[in-house]
Amino acid sequence: MLLTGGLKSLFPHVLRRMIRCNRLSISNTSGMAEGYKQANVVILHKSLADDFEKFCHANDGPLPLLYRSQPGDWKCLSLSSDSDIRTDCLQYRKYEHGACTGSLKSLKEYSEQLKDMVTFYLGCSFSFEKAVQKAGIPIRNVEQKCNVSMYKTSVPCYSISMFHCNLVVTMRPIPESKLGAAVLATSELKEAHGAPIHIGDPGLLGVQDLSKPDYGDPVHLHPGDIPVFWACGVTGVEAIINCRAPLAFTHSPGCMFITDVKNDNVRSSGGVPQVHCISQDPLHFSIVSEEAAQKIKVLETLIGIDPGERGIRHLQRRGELLGACLAMSHAGSVLITTGFPTHFMHQPPEENDGPPGALAIAAMLQALEKQVAIVTDQRAMDLNKKIIEEAVQLGILKKPIPLLSYQRESADSALMFLCENGNPGRPRFDHLVAIERAGMAADGNYYNARKVNIKHLVDPIDELFLAAQTIPGVTTTGVGDGGNELGMGKVKDAVKKHIKNGDVIACDVEADFTVVAGVSNWGGYAIACALYVLRCCDIHDRYLRRAVGFPRAPSRRLWLPALPSVTKEEKLLKTLVQLGVRSGKTASLEMEVDGLPFYNTHSHMIEKLL
Repeated sequence: MLLTGGLKSLFPHVLRRMIRCNRLSISNTSGMAEGYKQANVVILHKSLADDFEKFCHANDGPLPLLYRSQPGDWKCLSLSSDSDIRTDCLQYRKYEHGACTGSLKSLKEYSEQLKDMVTFYLGCSFSFEKAVQKAGIPIRNVEQKCNVSMYKTSVPCYSISMFHCNLVVTMRPIPESKLGAAVLATSELKEAHGAPIHIGDPGLLGVQDLSKPDYGDPVHLHPGDIPVFWACGVTGVEAIINCRAPLAFTHSPGCMFITDVKNDNVRSSGGVPQVHCISQDPLHFSIVSEEAAQKIKVLETLIGIDPGERGIRHLQRRGELLGACLAMSHAGSVLITTGFPTHFMHQPPEENDGPPGALAIAAMLQALEKQVAIVTDQRAMDLNKKIIEEAVQLGILKKPIPLLSYQRESADSALMFLCENGNPGRPRFDHLVAIERAGMAADGNYYNARKVNIKHLVDPIDELFLAAQTIPGVTTTGVGDGGNELGMGKVKDAVKKHIKNGDVIACDVEADFTVVAGVSNWGGYAIACALYVLRCCDIHDRYLRRAVGFPRAPSRRLWLPALPSVTKEEKLLKTLVQLGVRSGKTASLEMEVDGLPFYNTHSHMIEKLL
């Protein structure tokens, strides 16, 4: 019997011959025949073959189809010169009516039945191990001389006829400093499952315990390692189980068919991927193309000009817009708040910076089919209801947005508002956005830019952002232009140092992401544009859908009308003027925001962002 030491450098045809003759003392083929493609194997009756092929194409992340045989064809000349699928896997499994009824070393005794069966060869992540190692990244399961860990997830695949199942994934521990390299090394190897479909906390996939894989062996994480998950071809095994075919065969997980085809030929996957952390609790990273990330950085630069010369450049942090929008892109439900009653001598006291930006964000979230709601002050409910109704009439919103208010009635009021029955494990919202919302200062009061306390006009919505910090999986964004807005606590030291009256007015409440703009509405417009950029990014789209189902590119025509436009924003500002909502700096009821004219200033910004 030959031991594993030199197997990684043997040619595939030699390994297959040794497997055929039962001369290998190994339990899996991970690390074997480095640089050559390995394949998952599914063998089923010819009457099911067409539907299974469609199922593979509909879920090409876990099931990249390398080859489909003819009925009774045991060879596979396009993948190997001298193979016999009946003998050339280390081990097989037999399934009858969805139940595994045996583990086999050979399928020769079933040659008669195989005459009416079709073999599917599906890509395998073992194929990309050499590329990962070349990037200087350790393969922990190879180091630990065990099979890779495989887990059933809660992610449903796209169903075709009788084929349906949840996604199965492999997990490989990757040092955090090497995450970008691991994604880059695998992203173009689409026939080996391509880039990861999740990086971070396994619970986000419905995987509860990494020490208990459903297939394969547990793999130990080293200090500093992050669990990284790739789509896995064992998904096909789960589909076979669920379809309950009278008879089917598969490889035994980890015991792959080794082909003669090298991994040299790669296909472009739509750009160079980048990895960004979007949450610490639970730990969660996202993937986006370099091109999309660069576009969003340009948007961030555009809105960062300081027309009021207030010193906001000292508050700006690069990359916050991208981080905020990646978090929103992953969210299923978003809560938005706005409203700054700076004009305490007028009725209504609200300024017109904030609502347009909030509605721009809401419009794009609606187009992306996310749940969205707005929370505002109880005294301003009627005003905001009218604004939302007008936004629907103007075509800014597809439909009305639920309008909520929040009052503190007990110590756990914020938790009860944000979570079902106050249970942090069941949040109603994944992300909170505050845009030009009065923020609580260190002394518990709320101040406008002129240092006037307006606390009597502000409901304690800050408490929702403070409570969100204690709820795993809920992230927050603050958008502001002066440092006294909700969420600006993240930059409060800079506000106190560089902004007029900053030592008094600085908001003390932090958000996870702080988007600083010359005018807060611009921040809202930029978020809408950035969400569009992300959803049009093929790399990000694949990551969002976990590489199952079909790309969402055809929906772009549905997202485009949701972007802000000069015409829509002009009509909305006219509506706000009619409702008595004034310019922030001047209290004017004119076509201006923060003392800046809509025409040739705000209109130009919208055009630049678009």
